[in-house]
Parts: sequence; structure tokens; C-alpha cells
Amino acid sequence: MVLTVEYTDDGVREWHATANGVRTRRNTSYTPTIYAATTAGDGLDRLADRLEQRGDVAAVEQEGWRPAFRRDEERVLRIDVASIGRVQPVAAWIRRQGRPGTYRLFNVDLSRAFRYCLETGRDATPQRSLRTLDIEYPQPGTPEVPVTALRIGDDLCETPTEVVATLRERLHAVDPDVLVLSTAELVPAVTETGQRLDAPVQLGRRSGYEQLASASTYESYGQVGHSPARYDVPGRVLIDRANTFFYDETTLDGCLDLVERSQKPLQELSWASIGNVLTAIQIREAVARNVLVPWKSRRHEFPKQMRQLHDADRGGFTFAPAVGVRETVHELDFSSLYPNIICTRNVSPETIRCDCHDRADVPGLGYSICDEPGYLPDVLGPLIDDRDAIKAELADIDDPARRATLQGRADALKWILVSCFGYQGFSNAKFGRIECHEAINAYARELLLDAKAQLEAAGWRVVHGIVDSLWVTPRPGRDRTPLPEVATAVTEQTGIRLEYEGEYDWIAFVPLRNSESGALTKYFGKRAGGGYKYRGVECRQRSTPPFVAECQRALIEAFDQTRDPEAVCTELADWTSRLETETVDPEKLTVTRRTSKGLGEYTQSTQTTAAMQRLADGGWESAAGTDVSYVVVDDDRTDRERVRLSAEGCDTYDISFYRKQLVRAAESVLSPVGWRAEDIEQALSGQLTPPLEHFG
Repeated sequence: MVLTVEYTDDGVREWHATANGVRTRRNTSYTPTIYAATTAGDGLDRLADRLEQRGDVAAVEQEGWRPAFRRDEERVLRIDVASIGRVQPVAAWIRRQGRPGTYRLFNVDLSRAFRYCLETGRDATPQRSLRTLDIEYPQPGTPEVPVTALRIGDDLCETPTEVVATLRERLHAVDPDVLVLSTAELVPAVTETGQRLDAPVQLGRRSGYEQLASASTYESYGQVGHSPARYDVPGRVLIDRANTFFYDETTLDGCLDLVERSQKPLQELSWASIGNVLTAIQIREAVARNVLVPWKSRRHEFPKQMRQLHDADRGGFTFAPAVGVRETVHELDFSSLYPNIICTRNVSPETIRCDCHDRADVPGLGYSICDEPGYLPDVLGPLIDDRDAIKAELADIDDPARRATLQGRADALKWILVSCFGYQGFSNAKFGRIECHEAINAYARELLLDAKAQLEAAGWRVVHGIVDSLWVTPRPGRDRTPLPEVATAVTEQTGIRLEYEGEYDWIAFVPLRNSESGALTKYFGKRAGGGYKYRGVECRQRSTPPFVAECQRALIEAFDQTRDPEAVCTELADWTSRLETETVDPEKLTVTRRTSKGLGEYTQSTQTTAAMQRLADGGWESAAGTDVSYVVVDDDRTDRERVRLSAEGCDTYDISFYRKQLVRAAESVLSPVGWRAEDIEQALSGQLTPPLEHFG
């Protein structure tokens, strides 16, 4: 089975990880294929005549394919392109022929290795356990040549000679199938370092490497991200820790589970987005149904009346919590709500608002849903079933290794299922439609409202609800139906499992920072039987320094034990005292933030710009979308002396700045009982006389 694919001048070399070692196979006849369709009468014949004159087209032939899921098969032109590098130029040339829109193109922008496996029927799933080797550059920024420091497995190398010698030895001893790199820029850097020392480093199973893409900056959902350069070495998979979602959020086992489902080879899957992997799974389903993959999505939105547009342009269910502390709270969640809505209601781009039914299936919107099975439920159904089976097995597994494997697979499937709903509204989705997005939300709102009504009729009061979760407390003076029984009744009525997640001794719902209204996603509480749950508060935020996060968890524990704001402030005083006596390790005060621009694009002097300036002084790159980590040493300054990079090390910090961070974290803990920052400051100074309503 194919571990990785290498495009060469004379064909494609496949690398197979087998039980007897690594084997290669060369395919000299492979040519990538794209398709063109047109409504012009003799358009395909004329296009074929022109393409046959091009040197970068190997062959053309008319075939029968379906251009969309609800379309019948029609004649299209199959175009075999001479090389992978000519696919985009040939496609762009075809688009310019005739009037705009004369030709529609398909199967154009598939990734290289995925395209090869899809078109040749090769299985990308390794048939044995893969050997890995971790290689980490222990300094910030891009590795410089010569590489002076490197962590290779458990070995820390601190000179170029040691780096090269140790790397060569470990590559030979381990013979890894997968190189897990802290940054892919190590590929050219260590290669050139070896050349300078006249001790060649061969990262692949053959010499050389290829740069597949340059570094770039992008914006997604309002967040700026940085995509590092991508490289390829013969015969081994490169996983770039600076450019991987699935490897970081799951495990290698989780990644390999998705490789099997998508047939996107491991290296491409490691840098792919959630939507990209979901699309690969959808593409496999499309090809199985003889459907082509559009190059440019043409998902025209159906016409809507103004009232219908108003009703459709809404999100999921939200029930704002009343600020405060609630005792004896129970949580219930719909299992994989949005994916299950898709499957149980047959929501799919080709079934929504079909022209074969005139009925109002979607609540509140009046959209019809076709009875013919949709492709999207067929894609998601196996994922839901498999994740449910994995979760059931996890409940009865004690073996740590087996648990880790199953948890990685469950996490990988969770991310695909989480994204399937939002991807229906993504403008660049290959298969999607905004009406699916609207219908899923409409079903979800109806389901949560119905569940809320049933819970209240059964003697429970809903104190919070959002998207797929409900929190309830007993209604005083009412007979109550046990929650598992209510959950079973809701499950039978809706066809989607409502799960009883558990009981909390108490939950505190946090208000918005500058408002008395409850924040939808900020709460913390004590689980019945032990343990705390935190959502949205500082200890769950990636930019929070470890010392501040530890302090907030201690404050929540003090609140649990005493329910006394002054006792919490007494605990806080111990933490501020540690700051003020400068006994805190500055490393535990590290702030990590993501840059949104290049250094020259910022107009304000901030902590982040100061850190970027220090990076630049050290010759380290800080492109937009990358993380910078620093300790604030003098927040009153506006120049680069305001901070110290975590990599530089420091023995001091700005006490006032971090004290404010502690008070802010304490405010999140005490604001549910009416205490704000000014009350906390007064308590710390011993001047507070709390009003009676604070104890109500």
C-alpha cells in the first residue's frame, strides 16, 4: 500500500511500507486527468481539436459522467495532461476559450498525491505500524545555516558537527517512515549544513528533496494564519508540527484512520484542513456515483422571499444563562447533533428544495427535502456509527496503549463531524449549499426547543442551553421524571440520541466583562463526584500565562470550598504576594500570541510588536500568522525593551502587569456572585465592606 508518492521527470515512484520493508514501484504511464463540459453544440469537438495541438496534452477522449449529483450522465471531454505541473495551465487555457462560461472544468485542483491514488485506485493506507523520528529545532524562528542546535529524539545536539553526526546515525538506526519536524524549514537547513561539513545528510530514502510550496499567509474566519513552506523527501513522510492540525489535535493513529477513509496519503493529510479532508471523503463518494468534482463551485442560492430570508439567516439554539451560581445542575447533550440531523433528515445539497416535492419539511423555513437518499448522509453515516462504536469500546478499555489508539481515532472523527455542518455554508466548498446550512440550523433550533419543553413538563428548569447542550436544575415543589427517562423519550421522538452527561454540585455562569448579561460560553463548575469543568475562562485561553491559569484554578477550588468571596481574595493575596516578592519563575509568566500582520504593517506599539522587534534583532523571522512568546518586563515602555522573548530567558518581570492579570482572572471567578475588579482590589487592600446583596 502507498506510503508516499514521488513525482519524477519520467513518471511516478510509489513508496510502499510493507511487512518486509520499504518497496518502490515506478509508474511511467501515468498522466493526470481533468474534464471539460459545455452546453455549446459542437463545443467538445472543437476543444478536442485545439487540445490535440498542444504539447502538454497527452490524449483527449469523450466519456460519460455526471456533472452534479442530481444531474444525469452527459458527454464530457476527458483530458490527459502530460505532467502534473501542466494541469493548472491547461485548465486556465480552456477557461479562456469561447465566451466566459462556455466550458465548465472538473477534477482540476486535486492535491498531487491524492489525485494519483484516486485516479489509479492505489490504497494509501499503510499495512504495518510506521516508525517515527522526532526532530526539533529548539530556537525560535527559521533555522539558520549552519544549524547549531537540534533535538533528535531524546538527544540534544549543540554544534553543527554534532547535529549532522547524530542525525545521520539516528536515520540509519531507526530507518523512520515518518519524520516529525518542528518546522519543515529544517529540510533545506540540515541538508546544506551537511554539505558545508562534507558529511551529506540524506533525510529521504534517496538523496535530494523538493519544495512543493512556498510560505504564505492567509485569513480564515477572521483569524490570520501562516502556512510554512512545504517540502518532500523520497520515501518518507514529513509531518511539520508548525503546519499540522490533525497530528496536533489527535495522534498518528487518528491521522491514519482518516487516511483510510479519505485515501489522502499521510503527508498531505497532515497539513490538510478539516474541510480539505472532508472534501476528500466526499470526492470518493462522488466518484463512486460517477460524479465529477467541479473546479469552481457554482452553488447558486435559491431565490427567497424577504420573510424567508429573515427566518433562514439565524444560527443555532441559544438560551442565555442567568448570571450566578446554580446548585445541583445536570447536563444533557444531543450526540453529534448536526451530523445526525443531516443523516436522519436526509439533508444534502442535492436533496434540499428539490423540484420533485412540494411540501414544507424544514421547520420554520418551508424547504422540501427529497425522499431520494442524499450523498452527504452516506458520507457521514459511517463516521457517526464508527465514532459511537469507538466511544462504547473506550468505556470498557483499561489498556493505556489501546485507549490512546482509540482516543486518537475518536478525536479525528470528532473534528470531521464538527466541521461538516459549517462546511455546507463555506463559499469554496466543492459540494455544499447554503440552504443545507440553514436547514440544519432550523432543525437544531426546533429539536432543542422541543427538548426544553419536555424537560420543563417533566419537572425540570432549563438554566442554560447552547447549540446541542442543555443544563437543568430541579423545579421546586414539582414532581420530577428522572432525567434518563426524559432523555430516552426525547431520543425516541427525535431519532437523535439525547445523552445524560452527568451532574454538577454547582455551576457558575459568568457575566460579560462590561455587562450584567450572561456570557454564552463562559462558565465553570464542580462535577458531582469530583473534578472541575472550565469553559471560556482564562485558564482555558491559550494566551494566558501558566502562572495565571494555575492561580485561577486555585481560586475556583477556594470558591468551591468556602463560597466566600473574601476567602477567594485571601487565596488571591497569596498569589499576588508571590509576584510581588519576585519568587515566580519568569518562564511561567510567558504570554503567547499570534501575530496578525508583518512587523512593518503595525501602526501601534504593543507587546506583540515589541516581541517581533526582538525577533528581528536576533535574525529570527516572525511572519503574519505565527506565534510569539514573551515575558512582559516593563509594560510602561513602548519599545522593544517592553518584553523579553521566552527563548532569551530573563530574571525579572513587570509585577504590576501580571498583578492585573491575576485580578482579571479572579473577576471571572467572583463576578457570578456580584464581585467586580474594584471589589477585589478593595478586598486585597483590606478596605472592603461588601454590600449585603453580594451574599444574596
